[in-house]
Amino acid sequence: MTSGDFGREHAARWAEAEELLRQLEGGKKPVDGASFPKRFREIGGDLALARRRMYGSAITERLNDLVIRGHAVMDRSRRSGWRSFVEFVTGGFPRAVRSEWRLFWLCNAAFWIPFLGMLWIAGHDMRWVQAVIGAEGMSNMEDMYGGRSQQIAHLRSEYGSNFMMFCFYIYNNVAIDFRVFAGGILAGLGTMFFIVFNGLHIGASAGYANHACDPQSFWTFVAGHSSYELLGMVVAGMAGLRMGSAILNPGRLPRVRALGMATKQALPLIYGAALMTTVAAVIEGFWSARDFEPWLKYSVGLTGWILCAAYLGLVGRRRNDEA
Repeated sequence: MTSGDFGREHAARWAEAEELLRQLEGGKKPVDGASFPKRFREIGGDLALARRRMYGSAITERLNDLVIRGHAVMDRSRRSGWRSFVEFVTGGFPRAVRSEWRLFWLCNAAFWIPFLGMLWIAGHDMRWVQAVIGAEGMSNMEDMYGGRSQQIAHLRSEYGSNFMMFCFYIYNNVAIDFRVFAGGILAGLGTMFFIVFNGLHIGASAGYANHACDPQSFWTFVAGHSSYELLGMVVAGMAGLRMGSAILNPGRLPRVRALGMATKQALPLIYGAALMTTVAAVIEGFWSARDFEPWLKYSVGLTGWILCAAYLGLVGRRRNDEA
């Protein structure tokens, strides 16, 4: 193949790449912008081939210019990660939650019904609580929530600093959310098991603290971070059930392909769950153990629930309407 034949064969592709670059460099979003990485790889291959076959400076310089400009565009796209993060937080995540509203309410029911049930049972028969959290769990609750001064002393002896508390809580919360999410691979059964189990365990712990420990030390501690932590777990459950539904009902697609598509749909949910879990760990490590007035702790906790409800229910709706 001569240099002329090579140029004529690939002219349309090079012209398409040049037009994509022109639009991207001008700040526009091309209709076929998703094809740019593929075009960029093809141009790189053409440049290597033209150099090896010595097709002349006219072709190699043109292709080299396209490669340099393509590198610059892709590097600029990587540097705009913060913009993508802001767009995700201010619209992408809450829209993803609203689009799966059935899973949202299902996961909430799977958690809150066992939680409230155990909270009620604790006031009537402690044997149920002992069956769920065990004697060691009850002893730990007494050490942690026996009183405000006892609680602070326990936390300081256990963790030493607020930062170490933050590290422990983010490790613990991420581990819970990961189990809830990964359980979706078992056709969603694992996800439902972990959500119900956490509802029973947290409800039993709250019931025991409410009736056998110092209720104020417990509720003032959990109030500030509860909304972010519990809703983060619910959203992780939504992501797990999205995967599980693809296994149970792949439709006309092969089950492996359906699972891959469902995993992509679940990614915004699991990213958002991780973000909420991180916020919960920050509050839990640096705020919850502070010795502030109970009314302030409860006010911050209530504000957190209102903010989460408004955020998931309202943020990003205008962009949805325009679409």
